[in-house]
Amino acid sequence: MTSTAADLARRLGARAEAVCRRYLSRGCREGRYWLVGDVDNTPGRSLYVRLVGPEDGPGAAGRWRDAATGQHGDLLDLMGLVCRHGRLGDTLDEARAFLALPALPLSPSPQDRLSRPRSRTSAERAARRLVAMADPLSGTLGETYLRARALDPLVAAKALRFHPRCFYRPVRADHPDVATAWPALIAPVTDLAGRQTGAHRTWLDPQGRGKAPIATPRRAMGALAGHGVRFGTPQDVLAAGEGLETILSLGVVAPDLPLVAALSSAHLAALLLPPSLRRLYIVVDPDPAGRAAAIALAQRAGEAGIQTRDLTAPQGDLNDGLRRLGARGLTVGLVSQLAPEDVDRFLPKG
Repeated sequence: MTSTAADLARRLGARAEAVCRRYLSRGCREGRYWLVGDVDNTPGRSLYVRLVGPEDGPGAAGRWRDAATGQHGDLLDLMGLVCRHGRLGDTLDEARAFLALPALPLSPSPQDRLSRPRSRTSAERAARRLVAMADPLSGTLGETYLRARALDPLVAAKALRFHPRCFYRPVRADHPDVATAWPALIAPVTDLAGRQTGAHRTWLDPQGRGKAPIATPRRAMGALAGHGVRFGTPQDVLAAGEGLETILSLGVVAPDLPLVAALSSAHLAALLLPPSLRRLYIVVDPDPAGRAAAIALAQRAGEAGIQTRDLTAPQGDLNDGLRRLGARGLTVGLVSQLAPEDVDRFLPKG
């Protein structure tokens, strides 16, 4: 018996609580929802899964959303993120195993492979519209925010844009009178071919005091798995990490090094790598999810014959190190972590 991706998602939705107890075991049920921190199974309440509802539609059982990142989808999407799958076929096999269905002897049919992307096209179109409406970064509040984080707006301007009044959908944790439009940094998410698949928003305080005073000042939209926010075009060397500020901190000390921000630990683990890549630097966030993502990505890269090296700051993440040590101090700390040929190639002389 074979099942399409849509059919598997419906079957998982019918057993939504059992799926959550297996894959999001550190969460808990509250009424009609399962609450947990994120797709990395962190304790918390940001990600919520609907346990009761119809088979199909926006309110269907198994539909989920992470209020902190804007990620959403059905339980098949969630299973792929939790398990850090790089291929849809792996997620389909995982779902069949959970549902005790026979595994397919061959790779998924064309119908299975095509059934998932169609559901994301509207979000991708919305992400492209948002980026098209945004302004260049230079001279905006977005540039002010980056300079306050000791980041170089010239490096950031390779990808980031600015929207003076970007729509914000409040969540339950927000103040009842929270505004629904804020200034925002807008970052296009692209695939390996440069095609935009999504967008990331960082809402900012209009008075220049950092991020906006809202419950979830960072959210992403569109198709994110495997993709990222890119600064430069990689050939044989690439540096990858989670957050924009972290990756842009590396751009301050190595502005010619191609960079990509995957936007979360789960997406870093699933990042797709260019076929020409020979060496990958993984910027490791200093938390359990960040370290696990770095290990998973390094394992995948190694299986593809790509050499990997970790990049870390003495304390905290790279942006903490940049602001504490300055560009020169961070450069000194990174020299021993880079391949000798890349020190000469990417770091400033002297």
